[in-house]
Amino acid sequence: MTLRSALHRAGLRYVLHDRGLPGSPDLVFARRRAVIFVHGCYWHAHGCHRSTIPLTRREFWLSKFTANKRRDAENDAKLTAAGWRVLRVWECALVGKSARSGDQIAKDVIRWLYSDSLIQDIPEIDSAEPGSC
Repeated sequence: MTLRSALHRAGLRYVLHDRGLPGSPDLVFARRRAVIFVHGCYWHAHGCHRSTIPLTRREFWLSKFTANKRRDAENDAKLTAAGWRVLRVWECALVGKSARSGDQIAKDVIRWLYSDSLIQDIPEIDSAEPGSC
Protein backbone atom coordinates (compact mmCIF):
# COMPACT_ATOMS: atom_id res chain seq x y z
CA MET A 1 0.00 0.00 0.00
CA THR A 2 2.90 2.38 0.69
CA LEU A 3 4.15 2.03 -2.86
CA ARG A 4 0.70 2.26 -4.41
CA SER A 5 -0.16 5.40 -2.43
CA ALA A 6 3.13 7.10 -3.34
CA LEU A 7 2.71 6.28 -7.04
CA HIS A 8 -0.89 7.49 -7.03
CA ARG A 9 0.17 10.77 -5.34
CA ALA A 10 2.80 11.15 -8.09
CA GLY A 11 0.02 10.95 -10.69
CA LEU A 12 0.72 7.44 -11.96
CA ARG A 13 -2.18 5.15 -12.76
CA TYR A 14 -1.93 1.40 -13.03
CA VAL A 15 -3.85 -1.87 -13.09
CA LEU A 16 -3.52 -4.31 -10.20
CA HIS A 17 -2.68 -8.02 -10.52
CA ASP A 18 -3.24 -8.65 -14.24
CA ARG A 19 -3.73 -12.41 -14.29
CA GLY A 20 -3.28 -12.45 -18.05
CA LEU A 21 0.44 -11.73 -17.64
CA PRO A 22 3.06 -14.21 -16.41
CA GLY A 23 3.42 -14.04 -12.63
CA SER A 24 0.35 -11.81 -12.23
CA PRO A 25 2.37 -8.59 -11.64
CA ASP A 26 1.35 -6.42 -8.70
CA LEU A 27 1.20 -3.23 -10.79
CA VAL A 28 0.83 -2.97 -14.56
CA PHE A 29 1.53 0.17 -16.60
CA ALA A 30 0.13 -0.98 -19.95
CA ARG A 31 0.90 2.21 -21.88
CA ARG A 32 4.57 1.98 -20.84
CA ARG A 33 4.63 -1.85 -21.30
CA ALA A 34 6.01 -2.08 -17.76
CA VAL A 35 5.17 -4.17 -14.72
CA ILE A 36 6.15 -4.02 -11.07
CA PHE A 37 6.43 -6.94 -8.68
CA VAL A 38 6.58 -6.21 -4.95
CA HIS A 39 8.57 -9.15 -3.62
CA GLY A 40 8.78 -10.31 -0.03
CA CYS A 41 12.44 -10.73 0.85
CA TYR A 42 11.81 -13.97 2.74
CA TRP A 43 9.74 -15.78 0.10
CA HIS A 44 11.86 -14.71 -2.84
CA ALA A 45 15.22 -15.24 -1.07
CA HIS A 46 16.46 -11.70 -1.64
CA GLY A 47 19.62 -12.11 0.39
CA CYS A 48 19.08 -9.13 2.69
CA HIS A 49 18.63 -9.20 6.47
CA ARG A 50 14.93 -10.13 6.03
CA SER A 51 15.61 -13.31 4.03
CA THR A 52 16.54 -15.87 6.62
CA ILE A 53 16.49 -19.64 6.21
CA PRO A 54 14.63 -21.58 8.91
CA LEU A 55 16.79 -23.91 10.99
CA THR A 56 14.26 -26.74 10.85
CA ARG A 57 13.48 -28.58 7.60
CA ARG A 58 16.31 -26.68 5.90
CA GLU A 59 16.30 -28.83 2.75
CA PHE A 60 12.57 -28.23 2.25
CA TRP A 61 12.97 -24.47 2.61
CA LEU A 62 16.04 -24.28 0.39
CA SER A 63 14.15 -26.23 -2.28
CA LYS A 64 11.13 -23.93 -1.87
CA PHE A 65 13.20 -20.74 -2.17
CA THR A 66 15.09 -22.11 -5.19
CA ALA A 67 11.81 -22.97 -6.92
CA ASN A 68 10.45 -19.47 -6.18
CA LYS A 69 13.56 -17.83 -7.63
CA ARG A 70 13.40 -20.09 -10.70
CA ARG A 71 9.73 -19.21 -11.24
CA ASP A 72 10.54 -15.49 -10.89
CA ALA A 73 13.29 -15.79 -13.53
CA GLU A 74 10.94 -17.68 -15.88
CA ASN A 75 8.25 -15.00 -15.46
CA ASP A 76 10.83 -12.28 -16.14
CA ALA A 77 11.92 -14.08 -19.32
CA LYS A 78 8.33 -14.55 -20.53
CA LEU A 79 7.48 -10.92 -19.85
CA THR A 80 10.57 -9.48 -21.57
CA ALA A 81 10.06 -11.84 -24.54
CA ALA A 82 6.55 -10.41 -24.87
CA GLY A 83 7.91 -6.85 -24.84
CA TRP A 84 7.32 -5.98 -21.18
CA ARG A 85 9.81 -4.39 -18.79
CA VAL A 86 10.07 -5.62 -15.20
CA LEU A 87 10.78 -3.77 -11.95
CA ARG A 88 11.09 -5.55 -8.61
CA VAL A 89 10.54 -3.53 -5.46
CA TRP A 90 11.81 -5.46 -2.48
CA GLU A 91 10.04 -5.55 0.88
CA CYS A 92 13.18 -4.23 2.60
CA ALA A 93 12.88 -1.04 0.52
CA LEU A 94 9.36 -0.48 1.85
CA VAL A 95 9.43 -1.42 5.55
CA GLY A 96 11.77 -1.27 8.51
CA LYS A 97 14.86 0.75 9.35
CA SER A 98 16.37 0.30 5.89
CA ALA A 99 13.21 1.47 4.09
CA ARG A 100 13.19 4.26 1.56
CA SER A 101 10.55 6.97 1.78
CA GLY A 102 7.45 6.50 -0.35
CA ASP A 103 8.35 9.61 -2.33
CA GLN A 104 11.89 8.33 -3.01
CA ILE A 105 10.55 5.01 -4.25
CA ALA A 106 8.00 6.84 -6.44
CA LYS A 107 10.88 8.90 -7.94
CA ASP A 108 12.88 5.71 -8.57
CA VAL A 109 9.86 4.08 -10.23
CA ILE A 110 9.19 7.13 -12.42
CA ARG A 111 12.87 7.29 -13.43
CA TRP A 112 12.70 3.60 -14.35
CA LEU A 113 9.40 3.95 -16.23
CA TYR A 114 10.94 6.55 -18.52
CA SER A 115 14.23 4.69 -18.96
CA ASP A 116 15.15 1.90 -21.36
CA SER A 117 16.00 -0.56 -18.58
CA LEU A 118 14.38 -3.96 -19.13
CA ILE A 119 14.76 -5.47 -15.66
CA GLN A 120 15.68 -3.61 -12.48
CA ASP A 121 15.43 -3.94 -8.69
CA ILE A 122 14.77 -1.37 -5.99
CA PRO A 123 16.48 -2.69 -2.86
CA GLU A 124 16.76 -1.34 0.67
CA ILE A 125 18.30 2.08 1.20
CA ASP A 126 21.54 0.56 2.57
CA SER A 127 22.24 -1.10 -0.78
CA ALA A 128 24.26 0.91 -3.29
CA GLU A 129 21.86 2.06 -6.00
CA PRO A 130 18.61 0.75 -7.51
CA GLY A 131 19.43 -2.11 -9.81
CA SER A 132 22.61 -3.05 -7.95
CA CYS A 133 21.08 -6.01 -6.11
